[in-house]
This record gives sequence, C-alpha cells and structure tokens, in this order.
Amino acid sequence: MKAIEVTGRIDSQGNLVLDEPIQGSTYPHQVRVIVLVPEPAEAEEVDPDDTPVEEIKASLRRVLQQAKAGQTRPLSELWDRIDAE
Repeated sequence: MKAIEVTGRIDSQGNLVLDEPIQGSTYPHQVRVIVLVPEPAEAEEVDPDDTPVEEIKASLRRVLQQAKAGQTRPLSELWDRIDAE
C-alpha cells in the first residue's frame, strides 16, 4: 500500500474536499482515508503567515491580469510603501 499525504477540508455536508487533485495514479481506486482533525488548542495556533493556497492563487491571477493590462507601478514607489521594522 502506498501513502500519499494531501490537505483538504470537510465541507458542510461532511464530504472530504482535497485542495488539489492527486497526481500520478491510475483511477478509479478504492482508498483508505485517515482524517487528522486539529484539536481546539492546535486550531488556535494557526500561523498568521500561512495564507491559504486558494487565496494565493487568486492574488497571483489578479496581479497577472493587472500586469497584462499595464496597471503597474515603478519598483521605487513600492519600496517606499514597505514598512521597515
């Protein structure tokens, strides 16, 4: 038996929804699934820098569309807006 680690979520109907399709396999297969659900204490310890993949993809699509449309700013202007800590 081969193990593949993926991430996903359980929707409001109780269905497991994977973040991305499993690649490199021949379908259909029956599989065994082990679901690891974070304990309440673990759920509170979410890394604030851990942006969801879908949010990152949406942001990249938006930026690419802006770049294609010529909606860009000079790099020097962007540096001025960065908060230095």
